[in-house]
Amino acid sequence: MTQLASWARADFSDGSRTFPVYRRGTGPGVVVVHEIPGITPPVVAFGDEVAGAGFTVVMPSLFGTPGAAGTVIGGVSIFARLCVRSEFTKLALGQTAPVAGWLRALARALHAELGGPGIGVVGMCFTGGIALAMMADAPVAAPVLAQPSAPFPIGRRRAADLNLSPADLSAVKRKAAAGCPVLGLKYAGDKAVGTRFETLRRELGDNFIAVEFPGSRHSTLTEHRQQEGVDRVLDFLRRQLLEPGAGQPAPA
Repeated sequence: MTQLASWARADFSDGSRTFPVYRRGTGPGVVVVHEIPGITPPVVAFGDEVAGAGFTVVMPSLFGTPGAAGTVIGGVSIFARLCVRSEFTKLALGQTAPVAGWLRALARALHAELGGPGIGVVGMCFTGGIALAMMADAPVAAPVLAQPSAPFPIGRRRAADLNLSPADLSAVKRKAAAGCPVLGLKYAGDKAVGTRFETLRRELGDNFIAVEFPGSRHSTLTEHRQQEGVDRVLDFLRRQLLEPGAGQPAPA
């Protein structure tokens, strides 16, 4: 029996793309978007912890084999396949990943079903910046960026890029200024994140909450889990989605 055996599986389509999604829990919705190589056991464990904290967790499977353990060979194979897939941006500057459109539709459907001030989104690594993209055009009230690493930080401009189109960046800034904070987590020496936290501080000011840990590891919530990081994410989700008067209404 795999860790996903207690999760309900379904397919979700936005009319152009279809991906499987795994769901567990009750309460306000939180979309957990996995990192490379996919929904590994540590990602499932994190999702279980979020569900246990009082949330309906939905984990889309965008690539990889759901529930399979991560390996170096498997990660390299997934990485190579992602490099030729059009849903994700790898090197382009000032562009929002096309898969964000599907994830926004998922967020809207989840919020329409569950209600509340909005939903939470946790993006990780290659999908870290997608939480911002969803915030720009979906009812997101609690966006979390765990070690955002796209586009690949080759050169100074890409290292600073937020994987957003100019229009989406403007929408994110307006929403943050209206009362929707953004939480970010990373290891201080993680070169994959580039200088994106500096960009976020400049663009969002005090509405960007940065949590940085010593060292140069990478996956703050999963493979290189920091309990303080997990606790900060859960506290953020509770404050934005569960507490009386939580967050600001999050229009699509």
